[in-house]
Amino acid sequence: MKTNSVRAKLRSGESSVGTWLALPDPIFAKLMSSTGFEWLTVELEHSHATIETAALCFPIIAASDCVPLARVPYNSVENIKRVLDTGAWGIVVPMVNSRAEAEAVVKAARYRPQGERSVGGQLHAANFATDAGTYYAKANDEILIVLMAEHVDAIENIDDILSVPGIDAVFIGPNDLHASMGFAPAFDSEDPTFNAALKKVYTSALAHGVAPGIHVADAAQAQRRLDEGWKMIAVASEVGFMLDKAGEITKALGLGGDGALAKY
Repeated sequence: MKTNSVRAKLRSGESSVGTWLALPDPIFAKLMSSTGFEWLTVELEHSHATIETAALCFPIIAASDCVPLARVPYNSVENIKRVLDTGAWGIVVPMVNSRAEAEAVVKAARYRPQGERSVGGQLHAANFATDAGTYYAKANDEILIVLMAEHVDAIENIDDILSVPGIDAVFIGPNDLHASMGFAPAFDSEDPTFNAALKKVYTSALAHGVAPGIHVADAAQAQRRLDEGWKMIAVASEVGFMLDKAGEITKALGLGGDGALAKY
């Protein structure tokens, strides 16, 4: 059975850098999985992707020695079970704001005795290059569980959330976190409330043996966060890269308007 290299790195205290597939498509998955990112998160929360599209992307990513993750639309047994059973090597769960919600994630994602994940399917095992029996026996050691802290309620309850056994990483969603504070969405800011929240999550993560992660806009932000000690870094998305480069070219040629392009 293949080893989830990203989970292994994070558990050993190393850093890991990936990005988002905001336009989930097998062709994008193939192209992006060859760029050197260690993991790609198939976006199911804020995209048009279906479970069928995601299931096509997961094995393509895994075949390129890149780790396929999925951000589920919502914290529910159905959402978590379906992406794992169709071949994702880990989940990113949005808006986890309480200990009970964190416990529900672990219960849905881990097999007994750590959780209550239902047993069935073949795609998950195939994507780890193993048989179903081996997958059921070893999946708890390989599936990566990432909880998103992206609301002021999550910040308030962060110690209770991260003390739940079975969590591998906590991931700051800076746009939603800013929004929940009453600010305009942004990857970063100088606001002291926002930065105090980041420090609180980071400190709690280290105390509980959980890898701290955050989404950033570009390589410069990524390097700064790595230097600060953040371990799981997502840099923009394939859409952000495409628009950023296209905007650079059209601006150099005097084409298009002056509107800023979204990086995510």
